[in-house]
Amino acid sequence: MPAETTVAHTGGMDSRAHGEAIASVAAVIADGSRATMLLALLDGRAWTATELAVHTGIARSTTTEHLHALAAAGFIEERYQGRHRYVRLAGESTAKLLELLGLSAPPPPAPQSLTSARIDRATREARSCYNHIAGVLGVGIYDGMIARGYLETAGSLHLTAAGEEWCAEFGIDTSELARAKRPTLLPCLDWTERREHLAGGLGTELLARSLAKGWVERITGSRALRVTAAGRNGFASRLGVVV
Repeated sequence: MPAETTVAHTGGMDSRAHGEAIASVAAVIADGSRATMLLALLDGRAWTATELAVHTGIARSTTTEHLHALAAAGFIEERYQGRHRYVRLAGESTAKLLELLGLSAPPPPAPQSLTSARIDRATREARSCYNHIAGVLGVGIYDGMIARGYLETAGSLHLTAAGEEWCAEFGIDTSELARAKRPTLLPCLDWTERREHLAGGLGTELLARSLAKGWVERITGSRALRVTAAGRNGFASRLGVVV
């Protein structure tokens, strides 16, 4: 057999093996309850199995089985504090994968109650995507930073000198971000807006500082963020973002 044929055949075998590996990992989240748990964990916080059982509407024992499967596939990590076990997303790459899958998923059914309709609207307006801001607000922040010359997209995404100054005024130490192992700037495609919002170290700090300043508040039981009056004024004056 010619050498080039052998290489092609071997490469095909490797591709098939890789395909099987991808399929096995995808199968782990090809379950409505597991996918619902992962979406809940997109709020970036640690949850207990009991909290996820209540949120998902399944038995505690079944929840534990699902969490074992998600942990084995590398989607979540477990942490213990005293007698309590908490789980959270394994990292930002998992969050990005879930956002990308959301782009391909059919639209969810219309909310059946006033409360769920309010939460749905709030989630689209502003929410946490693991550890950064998504939704209309997240996309607005990203666009506003570009429009005001704080972010430059030519070549690669990077902060300008004006952007460095703006971050310092907002209370973010960009030199500290640069020393971290994770990327400072990452675009993340938003599943509701179909446009990019800001992830990476700076995206994480923007959410943390917005929470600390009282510009946004977490809405209990969901990923949604409530933009306060101070936040509406702040985002509008600093970035031209109107929520």
